[in-house]
Amino acid sequence: MTEISPQTGHAIKQRDHQAKVLWNKKISSSCFQLGLSCFKPGFQAVSGQFVMVRLENRNWPLLSRPFSICNLIYTDGMATGLELLCKVVGNGTAALSQVKKGTHLTVLGPLGNGFDVTGNDRSICLVAGGIGVAPLVLLGQTLIDKGIAPENITVFMGGYSQTDLLCQDDFQSMGIQLILTTDDGSSGAKGLVTVPLKTRIQTQPPDMIYACGPSGMLKAVAELSRHYQVRCQLSIETVMACGVGACLGCAVEIRQPSAKYLHTCIDGPVFNADEIRF
Repeated sequence: MTEISPQTGHAIKQRDHQAKVLWNKKISSSCFQLGLSCFKPGFQAVSGQFVMVRLENRNWPLLSRPFSICNLIYTDGMATGLELLCKVVGNGTAALSQVKKGTHLTVLGPLGNGFDVTGNDRSICLVAGGIGVAPLVLLGQTLIDKGIAPENITVFMGGYSQTDLLCQDDFQSMGIQLILTTDDGSSGAKGLVTVPLKTRIQTQPPDMIYACGPSGMLKAVAELSRHYQVRCQLSIETVMACGVGACLGCAVEIRQPSAKYLHTCIDGPVFNADEIRF
């Protein structure tokens, strides 16, 4: 069934799924991984897309929560579910962090536009800030599947402390190099993740930068990409209520004079760096 949003005129495809929790693993003091088996054979998703998740048959929390697709789960070579990387930031995510194996959740998606991966780039930097690493895990595998050698991909991962540096094992298992930074110096170099990124751009300019993380980090990455004329795609993190363009709560200001705003859920969450005004 398809409905039309009265606010935007965009088509809203109803893609609710009943999701069974396969696992709920605590990976840090505030972060957890959910494995969900929820899709029929033939399900497709691309890196950078997201889903809206809510507890089934409960009136609280009222609204779904958006989560980037961190990885896909395969059965007999076919995608049948997905893995989410989640962080407890409020009552809704706190409730999700307590769900047990076998619990059913309501999932809407995959939603949004993912990363544009052509396979033609030969030197790539992925930049992750904290929980923003989530969509870059699937992106890393996608790049390799496109024929890009793992040694030509570098992940720059930053966080406040060591506990914020997530999914390191995922990248290492793919053979992708990691460069770590922390604000407090507890792991990797002390300082911002954009410092070693700038050094890499100056000494070995990549063909493409992909980034996801807090707004301040994305702004700095976008400025570096424009200054050094490196193509860059950003996955924007915003608060959303619906995920389908109806609530208009995830507007982002853009640089083009033809329009003032785009919406993260339907126009993104991935944008070219030169589109967004921070």
